[in-house]
Amino acid sequence: MASEPDSTNKPATDGGFSVGVASSIGAFTKEEWDGFAGASRDESGTPYNPFVSFDFLHILEESGCAGRKTGWQGHHLRLEDASGKLVGAVPCYLKSHSQGEYVFDHGWADALERAGGDYYPKLQASVPFTPATGPRLLVSRNAGSATAKAALAEGLKQVTRHIGVSSAHVTFAEDDDMAALEAAGYLRRTDQQFHFINEGYLGYDDFLATLASRKRKALKKERRQALGSGISIDWLTGSDLTESVWDDFFAFYMDTGGRKWGSPYLNRKFFSLLGERMADDVLLVMAKRNGRYVAGAINFIGSDTLYGRNWGCIEDHPFLHFEVCYHQAIDFAIDRKLKVVEAGAQGEHKLARGYRPVTTQSAHFIAHAGLRNAVADYLKRERREVERMGEYLDEHGPFRRGVLQQSPEVSEQPSSNKD
Repeated sequence: MASEPDSTNKPATDGGFSVGVASSIGAFTKEEWDGFAGASRDESGTPYNPFVSFDFLHILEESGCAGRKTGWQGHHLRLEDASGKLVGAVPCYLKSHSQGEYVFDHGWADALERAGGDYYPKLQASVPFTPATGPRLLVSRNAGSATAKAALAEGLKQVTRHIGVSSAHVTFAEDDDMAALEAAGYLRRTDQQFHFINEGYLGYDDFLATLASRKRKALKKERRQALGSGISIDWLTGSDLTESVWDDFFAFYMDTGGRKWGSPYLNRKFFSLLGERMADDVLLVMAKRNGRYVAGAINFIGSDTLYGRNWGCIEDHPFLHFEVCYHQAIDFAIDRKLKVVEAGAQGEHKLARGYRPVTTQSAHFIAHAGLRNAVADYLKRERREVERMGEYLDEHGPFRRGVLQQSPEVSEQPSSNKD
């Protein structure tokens, strides 16, 4: 049973809507949340994004990964119409730091604090620890989408002012959400990721045929070397995700995450709850040698997208990171007829493996006029640079001329971390 929303003071927005705030996803019922477009698998035609599902967001809170102690205090918006009917929501958090967001604003925080202001706390409308584009202004399927999104965008600004925080940030937002946010006066920010686009390939060799000859040869050699030393690969999903498997993967995650971040974001309870409630939405790509798993990557399965997330290993093998995280994800997407593989943040080494540059977007409302003006000027220059870099990377991809332009040789291996 859901708890009652925490805020009874509901500021009004245009169109007779009112906005409340809840400190937990548990303030919604699963049935209510599943009614938002994109938050569950249904027949509406809206692509399902597992990261904005009730289960995923609730697991983050229930496991303690997202909460007051970790600096991710729930501050979720709840939009109701004039009759009190729930028509929209925003998964949102009151943040005391800028960790786990993947859209970096530390410079903004430093500037405001040098000027005598307080940047933290701030509001963050996002999925914790998850740099994947998806719905942020969630709207019920039977509601007027544009009107409700406009009300949510305005409501988030009102809540920012009402609680007296410095800013509100909506990260990895989709185009229609960005349109509503920009119309409400939010600043637009862009960045770059690398996604594999499935052009209806019948198999991996079909994809390879689109690459320049020396790129095909380089990737075939890379994959052979990755599976040397007697390594085999398992795809595990659904009932395959036993507690023993999670023990193995968590060991990989902690080893690599500890070296990368110092303190990994996700705990062991998170993965157990994930296996209980979302096993069919999870793919573990696990590498086995001498009868035991030695490396793995976790992916989430949407209706048309495979989302690559965390990687880890307890043995280092040449090119195994690329095989487990990128090549196997392409194999799975082609096999399941998924349109896209999102491979996480950063990593230009993905380009040589057939992942294309894609622009990501975020929107920012900054209450302090001086900081807002300075950030707006900076973002104009940053957007131009992101656009130029995207054009350059497009021209230097591994694809044959006539498909996409050629690229440099396959790069050296990165550190054994997945973004």
